[in-house]
Amino acid sequence: MKAASLGLVFFPAFDWAITPTHPEREERLLYTRDQIVEEGLLDLPAIKEYRPQLAGLADIERVHIGVPNIESLITDAHLLSAGGAIAAAQAVMRREVTNAFALVRPPGHHAMRVVHGTRGFCTINIEAVMVEYLRRHYGVQRIAIVDTDVHHGDGTQDIFYHDPDTLFISFHQDGRTLYPGTGAMSELGSPGAFCSTVNIPLPPGTTDAGLHEVLDRLVLPMLEDFRPDMIINSAGQDNHYSDPLANMAVTAQGYARLAEKLKADIAVLEGGYSIEDALPYVNTGIILAMAGLDYSRVIEPDNARCPRQSVATTNYIAKLVAEWQDIWQGRDRLRREAVAKAGGWWQQRRNIYYDDSGIQERQTETVRLCPRCHGYQLIDTQAQGYPFGMKSAFAAIIPRNSCPACRAQARDAVHKARQAGRHDCCFIQDKQEDILVPCGT
Repeated sequence: MKAASLGLVFFPAFDWAITPTHPEREERLLYTRDQIVEEGLLDLPAIKEYRPQLAGLADIERVHIGVPNIESLITDAHLLSAGGAIAAAQAVMRREVTNAFALVRPPGHHAMRVVHGTRGFCTINIEAVMVEYLRRHYGVQRIAIVDTDVHHGDGTQDIFYHDPDTLFISFHQDGRTLYPGTGAMSELGSPGAFCSTVNIPLPPGTTDAGLHEVLDRLVLPMLEDFRPDMIINSAGQDNHYSDPLANMAVTAQGYARLAEKLKADIAVLEGGYSIEDALPYVNTGIILAMAGLDYSRVIEPDNARCPRQSVATTNYIAKLVAEWQDIWQGRDRLRREAVAKAGGWWQQRRNIYYDDSGIQERQTETVRLCPRCHGYQLIDTQAQGYPFGMKSAFAAIIPRNSCPACRAQARDAVHKARQAGRHDCCFIQDKQEDILVPCGT
């Protein structure tokens, strides 16, 4: 039997919401499903629906370090959202479908490796959990993640910032004008993975024309050069002209053409909060495009009110594209220079605010740059705002290909931190052994 073109997974999370009237609520998916059923899309032989499954804690802990533990921070809705993305990935890897779209919530791309609470509506990173599942269970290594949400995917960036096998591309409304305030061009990855992080901050008012200028002249050529084994689309839809949380001007047709050109193996829903005016049309357009079907008639009733792109915005985007083309062409040289300048260690300090939980985190991340392997990372984190005051943790992340010397050094650093007694908890996240171990157990 011939495989269907597109697999669909729906999980609206009826029992999960930050507050009853919060923009991130179940109606985001219910209106879309009504539209899809009304159009008869689920009856088409090119489209096959799959049920979400429950991700295991091991799947989450392959990516995240929860303080004090991840179990206390998540619900079954989070496990089902991640499990929905995993179900989509399994359908593709089993070749039951050509590609898949997981329409799931809660979303995830603002969730970083260390988790103290919920920020940007996100607690665990759905795409990252799926990516690491693919690597562990199917041996997929070289992966590109293209984040098309209007907000910078700072959590996904954080998780893969030191991984040269993951190309993370995010085009988003400029962080100087929108949450979370990050995603500048200068955020390029740590030295060993320099230029594996690509941020394209777009000005407010960018339309379909600007979006596809970036896609055609930057994103698609970068993907061709990187040659990933798989392309993942963090399919945020809040670039739409009617979205209440941002200031862009993309249409359903713009999104559908993006999906057609990008040819993602798996798309995972992220943001998008124009529940009635945008999401049913955008999702229908994306579904048809990913299934290889005609999407030309998917047009919003009020499409005429979409603003036109200004000449100033067009010129700004053209300059941005040219700057990135220069950086990308020189990426190998820039990576060598970054590694040489850093020596054997690289470090960053930052403050991270959990807007949904009222938690302020101070974090120091230290990366070992080893000439023989991918080294390791050490994270020292303190967070204020818990019901019982401050919580602190120390963790070592050991990548899949760490050499014996780096593995030993990383473990030794955690044991020393535990003996010093300055942290509430210590962890070793070992990618090769596929475990997250609280130090001392």
